[in-house]
Amino acid sequence: MHKKLRKPRKHRKAFTLSEVVVSSVLLLIAVVPMLKALTQANLNANIVDRRTQSLMLAQSKLNKVKAQSIYNFTDNFNQTGEVLKGSYLCNTTDDRDSILKAITVSVGIDKNGNSTLASDEIEVTLQTQVAKRWE
Repeated sequence: MHKKLRKPRKHRKAFTLSEVVVSSVLLLIAVVPMLKALTQANLNANIVDRRTQSLMLAQSKLNKVKAQSIYNFTDNFNQTGEVLKGSYLCNTTDDRDSILKAITVSVGIDKNGNSTLASDEIEVTLQTQVAKRWE
């Protein structure tokens, strides 16, 4: 029988360079898509949060206008750039009808900081009709 010239190692104490490189590449291939998915999920969560907040503020403003119209139906409810909370702005319009008013409330975030709510900044628009109750 031939004897081996080298003694076999019983325990390896380190990884070879090629093993480290291959494992790093495999780890990178697995982690990058996960980070992209987490980033997109975070962006979507921010959008949902912003729209939910806009919807709650728009509903609150619409309720205030409806309550005010019970006793002050002839008031003009048109407002633009009203600050509701932080950078959330509101535009309120009515059609000034003497019997049945169409009230529209638009809420969004003032992204460009000019204190007006542009059409591309609107997150939520709610509309209702309010009837004159009594003379």
